[in-house]
Amino acid sequence: MISQTILLFISGAEIAFIVFIVIMVFGADKVPEIARGLGKGMRQIKDATNDIKSEISKSAQDRGLDIDITNDVKKEIDKVKEELKEISGSVKRNL
Repeated sequence: MISQTILLFISGAEIAFIVFIVIMVFGADKVPEIARGLGKGMRQIKDATNDIKSEISKSAQDRGLDIDITNDVKKEIDKVKEELKEISGSVKRNL
């Protein structure tokens, strides 16, 4: 996701220039190997991140902790919406 946001701020000419420099420095034969290595590295990082997340989730569930706070947040938002509807309803009736 970070790489996507970075690429949004780089123009096509700048990307072409970077690719040109990479080809000049490493050679056309080495570029696929470098890209493959970068891809494997990114995959390993993603897998490690997912493993850490699953370990944290498993540990929290074993201890009886509620890790899914989105339901709690949604409930609170719904309560606030209901309260606002009640307040706005009484204001509308007074007008």
